[in-house]
Amino acid sequence: MRLPTFFALLGSCLAVVSGASAAHAEDAFMQVFLNHAKVLKLDRPVAKVIVGNAAVADATVADAKTIVLTGKAFGTTNLVLLDAAGDAMLDERILVSIDEDNTLRLFRQTERTVYSCTPACEQHQALNGAGIN
Repeated sequence: MRLPTFFALLGSCLAVVSGASAAHAEDAFMQVFLNHAKVLKLDRPVAKVIVGNAAVADATVADAKTIVLTGKAFGTTNLVLLDAAGDAMLDERILVSIDEDNTLRLFRQTERTVYSCTPACEQHQALNGAGIN
């Protein structure tokens, strides 16, 4: 096998593997955007709500079968819901991230500025220098 052909084949294999890994990683988390709420409807009443890291996400009981999950800071945590018998109804990992559809990133050499554009673009202070890609 010629060397250029080998590298082309290797690149194709890596693209397939990394694409599969990225898709699997996204499926492993329930995603909530920063400063947004997500409504979770349940089949039965919840008795206890546990958030692993309350600085990352908050869960509020709207009624016995409705939980409102709010992204508070970038990062990951988990959400555990228990029924009256103490059995786990839900045990999910939560990813709080930025809504990519409404952002603009400006790169100037090594400096990066992120703008939140909903509806007008404004500089997003929390992202500058915080290591968010």
